[in-house]
Amino acid sequence: MSDLILADNRTTTTARDIQDPDLTAHLPGAVGRSVVTPQRSGLRSVLRHAVLALSVLVVLLVIGFALFPSVFAGGDPLTGVPADKFEAPSAQHWFGTDNIGRDVYTRVVHGAGLSLTATLLAVGIALIAGTVIGLLSGAVGGIADAVLMRVVDVLLSIPALLLSLALVTALGFGTVNVAIAVGVAMVASFARVTRSEVLRVRRATYVEAAFASGVRWPTVLLRHILRNSYAPVISLAAVEFGMAILAVSALSFLGFGAAPPTPEWGSLIAEGRNYLAVAWWMTTLPGLVIIAVVLSAHRIGHQLDRGAHQ
Repeated sequence: MSDLILADNRTTTTARDIQDPDLTAHLPGAVGRSVVTPQRSGLRSVLRHAVLALSVLVVLLVIGFALFPSVFAGGDPLTGVPADKFEAPSAQHWFGTDNIGRDVYTRVVHGAGLSLTATLLAVGIALIAGTVIGLLSGAVGGIADAVLMRVVDVLLSIPALLLSLALVTALGFGTVNVAIAVGVAMVASFARVTRSEVLRVRRATYVEAAFASGVRWPTVLLRHILRNSYAPVISLAAVEFGMAILAVSALSFLGFGAAPPTPEWGSLIAEGRNYLAVAWWMTTLPGLVIIAVVLSAHRIGHQLDRGAHQ
């Protein structure tokens, strides 16, 4: 009898101790298990919101570069002072100067317009085409679904950058052609996400009720199915925005973008690759700008995706 009482006391003590974070770590089987305290959770939340705020600030700043370049950099991005060539970053030249004395920061600011225009055009093409394909595939089903998804599978089987390179080679040089090539390469991702969301919403009770009440098919498709399927697609667009910047910059780096001396982020890096030993800032600093924008877009996209699934 006394053994049962002792066993019961030990069980009670263990159950009570498990609720104590300081004692939980010392229990058998708790090795390596992280204990999330309210303080740690609050710190993570503060850091997450701070990173999100910084990401939004970076994106807004770059949008400001694209819309009002003269406000952020009043110099001429096309002409330079030969006597000032290869000057290191300083208070006068924040990003230094290039091989003919042009201010690199000014060229980065004025190059944001072309780079972001091509990126937005690419994401817009992928968003519209992918949404239409995914909507028709998920809503119609049958043979249409099978055919459209096989086309999407073919696109997904080809690396996006390789497909973009093949398309822009066929279309020709220029910022618009680069945007079209990148946009077509991203269509498959949007089609897949849209189709999965349409299939989920298609089985909802309110959609079945709308069909049963005699509402016309196009009305149900647009008002009920598409309207309740777009949130994950928008978050994907924010993530793909960053990937599109990388793809557009890569094609511009390879010489498929705007013709020199027009500043474009990818071409700026290409211009400085021959001077890495004497002017590292010509490639490093424009590259850091691209990295900052890509990471910021990804962070905003993940936050939108988290909000869409809450």
